[in-house]
Amino acid sequence: MRRWIPLLLVIALGAFLYLGLFLNPKEVPSPLVGKPAPEFTLPVVGRPGETFSPAELHGQVWLLNIWAPWCAICLKEHRVFRELIGPEVPVYGLTWKDLDREAAPLLARDGNPYVKAVDDVEGRVAIRYGVTVTPETFVIDRAGVIRMKHVGPITPQVWEQKFRPLLRELRA
Repeated sequence: MRRWIPLLLVIALGAFLYLGLFLNPKEVPSPLVGKPAPEFTLPVVGRPGETFSPAELHGQVWLLNIWAPWCAICLKEHRVFRELIGPEVPVYGLTWKDLDREAAPLLARDGNPYVKAVDDVEGRVAIRYGVTVTPETFVIDRAGVIRMKHVGPITPQVWEQKFRPLLRELRA
């Protein structure tokens, strides 16, 4: 019986690896989905003396988009926010680790897709949200509960298939 144990372990490991081939690496489960969004108060990019906190949005459905000025995909995603989403749902930005202070001039030059973008220079808030890469976007409901986490850019297809149906449900 003992000589079968290594073979059984190899078969079990092979089964797990095989099943992993069919998983989508962009679908990262988040332990925060279904839980209240972490609170924070951060300075608003380009508006000295102004701060923002998610508590200001209780009673609204909104998106929190974590981005960085050094993230080329994030900048392409900004166009989707401006052109596709527009005023349909408020989008707030969390600027992650903008050590070179590039966000304010970039948003002023290229257009700001956010109602407000806040500055998380040290990345502490992003850590509380479990961010591992930019861009990441969270859907937050009227009660301040995270309903979805999306890793990667929002494209028109992703918007239509994932975001729009959930947002319709949450606003109904």
